[in-house]
Amino acid sequence: MNYYELLFTTIPTEDYQEDLLIDALGEIGFDTFEQLDFGFKAYIPVDNFNQAQLDETLSLHREMFSFSYEVTLIPQKNWNEVWESNFEPIEIGNKIFVRATFHAPRPEFEHEIVIDPKMAFGTGHHQTTAMMLELMLENNFANKNVLDMGCGTGILAIMASKLGAAKITAIDNDQVCYDSTIENAQLNSVDNITALCGSKEAIPNEKFDTILANINRNILLDQMQRYSEVTKLNGEIYLSGFFFTNNLEQIITVARKHGIVYINHKENINWVAVKFVKLND
Repeated sequence: MNYYELLFTTIPTEDYQEDLLIDALGEIGFDTFEQLDFGFKAYIPVDNFNQAQLDETLSLHREMFSFSYEVTLIPQKNWNEVWESNFEPIEIGNKIFVRATFHAPRPEFEHEIVIDPKMAFGTGHHQTTAMMLELMLENNFANKNVLDMGCGTGILAIMASKLGAAKITAIDNDQVCYDSTIENAQLNSVDNITALCGSKEAIPNEKFDTILANINRNILLDQMQRYSEVTKLNGEIYLSGFFFTNNLEQIITVARKHGIVYINHKENINWVAVKFVKLND
């Protein structure tokens, strides 16, 4: 799969303005972002790129602050080089060490996750993935039946297994993510993850104790009813992939309509990860 890299040079007047632009780009198919001192890089599969849609999105933000961008085509053969050049090991909560296959292990950490850095989203570097891992550390996954929606690299599914989950179903609509999840599960000697390629229609008709979904606002809103249908009463739902500003209240309101009640959230540079509980049908 070939990707476009858009290098944005920004001059925001407020800290949140760049975040809102990144959020808007995520809504039109950009799936990976890299923060820079002077702006950010945004990546999108060539097949998902729509210039008219991009122009419309950018026009809404040019009134807020100044920015420019340059486009570079990254052929599939070079994508791993891009990831590997930017992939550094990370530590989360002093308990989780996330590394690539080419990094040395750190046995002093309670949990180590090995991720082969390919095109799939979810290496732990993005604030949303890191916060989801932090929430997972704070809660009980022992013997749980877990659903990971928008699983990306499978990092959250793998973490659920390491925290004692009995069974995990990991779903993503991207074939690369599906393949990556299977490969990374094997790298981590995890054998209780079932990977499926699809969207909400691929969710099995069974009841889950816990749902993990790190996607984006529009998809979460669209899938909320299905999450409610397949979550046990008193089951937990963890959501991320969206900004606090203009999004959190909307997510909470729609969740409440489906019997899903807000408990608490984490925030990092305006990104949020939220814990909900299913209290009624």
